[in-house]
Amino acid sequence: MLPTASKIFPWIKENSEIFKIIFRGIERETLRVDYDGNISKTLHPKLFGSPLTHNWITTDFAESLLELITPVNKNIENMINFLQDLHKFVTNNLHHEFLWPMSMPCKIKNELSILIAQYGNSELGKIKNIYRFGLKNRYGARVQIISGIHYNISFSKKFWNEYHVFCKKDSIKMVSSEGYLNLIRNYYRLGWIMTYYFGASPVVHSSFLKKINVKLPFKKNKYGDIYLPYATSLRLSEIGYINKVQKKIKIKFNNLTEYIEALFKATQTPYSKYQKIGIKKNKRYLQLNTNLLQKVNELYTPIRPKRTLKINESLFHALHSKGIEYVEIRSLDINPFSPIGLKKHQIYFLDLFLIWCILVQSPPISNTELKFIHENWNRVALKGRKPNIKLISYLEHKEKKLSDILKNLLQDLQYIAEILYYNKKKDIYKKIFHDLFEMLEQPNMTLSGKVFRHTMDVGFENLGLKLAKSYQLHWKKEKLKVLSEKNLKRESKVSLHKQKIIENKN
Repeated sequence: MLPTASKIFPWIKENSEIFKIIFRGIERETLRVDYDGNISKTLHPKLFGSPLTHNWITTDFAESLLELITPVNKNIENMINFLQDLHKFVTNNLHHEFLWPMSMPCKIKNELSILIAQYGNSELGKIKNIYRFGLKNRYGARVQIISGIHYNISFSKKFWNEYHVFCKKDSIKMVSSEGYLNLIRNYYRLGWIMTYYFGASPVVHSSFLKKINVKLPFKKNKYGDIYLPYATSLRLSEIGYINKVQKKIKIKFNNLTEYIEALFKATQTPYSKYQKIGIKKNKRYLQLNTNLLQKVNELYTPIRPKRTLKINESLFHALHSKGIEYVEIRSLDINPFSPIGLKKHQIYFLDLFLIWCILVQSPPISNTELKFIHENWNRVALKGRKPNIKLISYLEHKEKKLSDILKNLLQDLQYIAEILYYNKKKDIYKKIFHDLFEMLEQPNMTLSGKVFRHTMDVGFENLGLKLAKSYQLHWKKEKLKVLSEKNLKRESKVSLHKQKIIENKN
């Protein structure tokens, strides 16, 4: 059973105007690989500017792991066009390289081939680099080059004014923080819906599992690839970003003070396993510190509250004094069948789900329920396409069929779509929900099912290279839509200048 959504429908109908302005942003990670499908050993191209200061093109863990970032945008079409322009610019300026189209990495001969990202000689740049060495020493470099989509979303001031009345809150000051935490808890409980439909990593290259000690009933296909027959997202499993150590932190998102305190404690509490690594060896830093988290960014949760920070401002202080500004969804796999890593219908559906999450009542999460939440995400990631799979209902603490839970949720989301969007986009949403209900009855039609079939036919590496080559040709034919070559080169030049200014201040 789901919490009743009936009381939110009339309110949405009365206030439909406030949903016309939703602010979004996308961060897409992607590996650079050579023509043979090996991870690139070249440095971040200078033409792309400084990864320390560039607004749109940076690196994540490795020099080869690009991150393409759109500015905040209230128009989905413009946001997608911007992301497409970044892909075109990057792809057209790569030499003998492709962008890897999968969440799970290409073949990895050894971890020495993974060059940790460099950010220059400033104190800030050095800290970013040491932090990544810490990630390597704690979790291994293979896990850190897994790619995903991060989707950022926030609602307008007009929305929060009406939400304040809807929730009958006394104070409007922190109403947005309470609303975002309401959203986060509901996503924590039910966000596996995105993994069921759009998880896209049921198979990994055999080289990925070297030095990863996990006991799961993996199988091998004729190409030597490793898979689980009903998996949706190995990226979100214990061989990916799910970490047993971090479960000790027990983040429940019940209120902002509790969240800040739990996060702060994790950044201040030494952990024996990390103490054994040490901080320095032969004058070389191995990690920033030996605490459960080196920095708050190290916390791996499917969703988290965020705030834009000023230079040298701490997240703890910013959240405490100004509250939550937006939320970041981190559980989205790369869609390998899209040249930008996701498709428009995924955004439409995700928006509907997040509207549901912010409006439907979300009670506090107990320690018992937190265990159920982790278990549900794990079941969907490892065997979400299994017929008649059951999850634990958080309201009743009983097992229920995934399909029954989803049917009720889809009906709610379909009704929200009818209220907000059917006049202008009736055919689009009609097609979306037709496909979603069909995938519910036939799990093999989900994105992970499609990826699974293709990798069984041609192999993980061959599929990745085939798609990568096709997208390279695609971007050569496409024209820039919202940016110009001049814009992009100027931003790169400005970012290099900004880095020099920061370094000269040392």
